[in-house]
Amino acid sequence: MRPDIIVIGGGTVGAAIAYGLAKQRQQVLLLDGDDGDFRAARANFGLVWLQGKGLGMPAYQVLTRDSIALWRGFTNEIEAETKIDLAYEQNGGLAFCLGEEGFEKRRHDLMRLHNQRGERAPDWAMLDRSALERLLPKVALGPNVTGASFGRHDGHANPLRLLAALHEALLRHGGGIRHRARVERIEPVGRDFRLILDGETLVAPRIVIAAGLGSPALARQVGLVVPLRPERGQVLVTERLEPFLPLPASGLRQTGEGTVMIGATKDNPGFDVSTTAEAAAGLSRKTIEIVPALAQVRLVRQWAGLRIMTPDGHPIYAQSQSHPGAFVALCHSGVTLAAFHAETLAGAIAAGGLPENLSPFHQRRFDVPQAA
Repeated sequence: MRPDIIVIGGGTVGAAIAYGLAKQRQQVLLLDGDDGDFRAARANFGLVWLQGKGLGMPAYQVLTRDSIALWRGFTNEIEAETKIDLAYEQNGGLAFCLGEEGFEKRRHDLMRLHNQRGERAPDWAMLDRSALERLLPKVALGPNVTGASFGRHDGHANPLRLLAALHEALLRHGGGIRHRARVERIEPVGRDFRLILDGETLVAPRIVIAAGLGSPALARQVGLVVPLRPERGQVLVTERLEPFLPLPASGLRQTGEGTVMIGATKDNPGFDVSTTAEAAAGLSRKTIEIVPALAQVRLVRQWAGLRIMTPDGHPIYAQSQSHPGAFVALCHSGVTLAAFHAETLAGAIAAGGLPENLSPFHQRRFDVPQAA
């Protein structure tokens, strides 16, 4: 059957949009990449996170807040459909502070973000060390920990189960998935788009490009110039431990299986996804400074993934002006924004256009004339 919409990119962003479109009774075909793709979705830390996001771009702060507000209903629905437990918990989240200066800087940064929106009451609080110790009774904090910021709306989920559930739910709503389907070329033909794959041609009147770092080359063919770069992040994982960390923290969370995820680094080596001893040492030092007992725990895995980064770090959502019906959706917060992608964004694409409140996310914001 000829699809109404083809979504290019089977990661968390593309899968969430495809699932949402299928719920809108669209005939959707999701094209997943091949084993040579970077697949940022398989290297995600799993935070569903609000605190600290959106400084300099209030619209991103609102978007993140709206998505988190949708997350519980989104979870209940997709778990009921697929029987896959996303392990979603929303009991708040922490960002540890080291030293008095670090504590005051965190307070200052969050207050700037709060004042940007001018809301009546912050949805976060600064906890001093005593309050933090009461919140984490099984954690012996390092001597330099002075406290933490606590985001009331923060949480975490299992990112790999989320991806599997999105694929499964898409199929249950009548959508299709092609794995190892790499799009080599897009040809606008009349009001349709012809997608050239290896040995196959697909045609649809609408397409969504959500292929992560592979998106710029495809988007350019439909008049969308999207600036993008890879940013490497490395993560450590420990052996399984008895539950001791009841809340996720920025860079430290205990999974439902008991392992502790430690992350994440940021560097720019291009498309290099190798792991380094330097990163492992740096992450270990920082973690032991917060929880010294973790020095006695065995590390079982280290991996690296590539974030999809725009010049300002915020998402891009746009429809081509020269080729209406071609959309692009790119971001590095695929888990946090999954509920928004499946509900609001998919609904807008199904209706044929993006609403005005998404205009701040158009890539035209980067079209700044170069100084002479």
